[in-house]
Amino acid sequence: MDELQPPRRGGPPWRSGARSRTAAGLPWVSTAVLLVFVMVGTGFAEEGQGRRPLDLAARLLLLVAVGVLLLRRRRPVVAVATTCAATLVYLAAGYPYGPVFVAVAVGCFSAIVTAHREAAWWSLGGLWAGHVLVSHWLYRWLPPDGDRAAPWTQQGFITAWVVAVVAAAELLRVRREQWAAARAEREAAERRRADEERLRMARELHDVLAHSVSVINVQAGVGLALLDSDPEQARTALTTIKGASKEALDEVRQVLANLRTPGDAPTSPAPGLDRLPELVEQAAAAGLTVTVGSEGAPAAVPPGAGLAAFRIVQEALTNVVRHSGSRTAEVHIGYGSGRLRLRIDDAGPATGGDAGGSGNGLIGMRERAAALGGTIEAGPRPDGGFRVLAELPFTGPDRDRRPPEPPEETT
Repeated sequence: MDELQPPRRGGPPWRSGARSRTAAGLPWVSTAVLLVFVMVGTGFAEEGQGRRPLDLAARLLLLVAVGVLLLRRRRPVVAVATTCAATLVYLAAGYPYGPVFVAVAVGCFSAIVTAHREAAWWSLGGLWAGHVLVSHWLYRWLPPDGDRAAPWTQQGFITAWVVAVVAAAELLRVRREQWAAARAEREAAERRRADEERLRMARELHDVLAHSVSVINVQAGVGLALLDSDPEQARTALTTIKGASKEALDEVRQVLANLRTPGDAPTSPAPGLDRLPELVEQAAAAGLTVTVGSEGAPAAVPPGAGLAAFRIVQEALTNVVRHSGSRTAEVHIGYGSGRLRLRIDDAGPATGGDAGGSGNGLIGMRERAAALGGTIEAGPRPDGGFRVLAELPFTGPDRDRRPPEPPEETT
């Protein structure tokens, strides 16, 4: 009907939330087309029926039965009740059967699909019961003269028509509710995906900035302390600051580029365990000696698990730099059957009130592990240091390919 805008993505018209300009008022076009169809069709249908010929009163009743459908969107109950009443008066007056029943069907459909089911049932049931009375009892006192009772086969046909209209309208109503529920579910899923993507990017930004800013902070302190006594060492600290800031800016640009164009592929691969030597070098520049060891046969780690492992190690080393008095740390990588185990230790003691870090850092590590179905344990060691234990499951077709061997002992 013209009061509904064509759908944007296929399917029934009501799947689109927007309405056409015609819908802002009344459905004039579709009602006018229906009126012409009923008027002209009834003229052809009266031939051979032996009923009362069409006159001005008949045309007025047909006009009312169809014209009230202008209100079928705003006042569906009024529309269906008036259409059925006008049709019953039209038939009781002895006028010929014809396309007026199409107007009844339209009114019934409009009422049922807009959740006015009882009004549609009562109106249609009243029309059916009234027709039974008129055609099998009241016909003696109603025009045309000499009319006889209608055959029960005709009444059976009308009953089947009523049942078919109600069934079709109910089916349409159910399908409409299903489409609305499916649309709401898709929108909710899109919102969840958007929230998950924002959370992932927030984690990326936190990990990148926390690590780089920690390195910059330590090196800035070293540079200030040695600026007068050891200018060459201060220059080295400034060089480290420059490199760390450049790397941080590059990674932040990549994350923000993905945020601006979510449909595009990243311009560079996500970091993984193959970039672990870079973390070791950055930690060494911050005055932290890192020893890396591995256990088990190295397996190919999918990008998602590799990124999570890289960020967990990065965050753990950042916490050592920021919160531990130790200048050494150990990173141990264990390869199991479809699982990756990480252990990051420092000897302590903790500086300040936070042992091993607190706040968003540990929360981010736990969220990364949980997203893969893994676990994270972080807490003080009995000897006074701090330990982070992570277990990350992974699966994928890449597992048969062997990655580059990680350094067994790197300092």
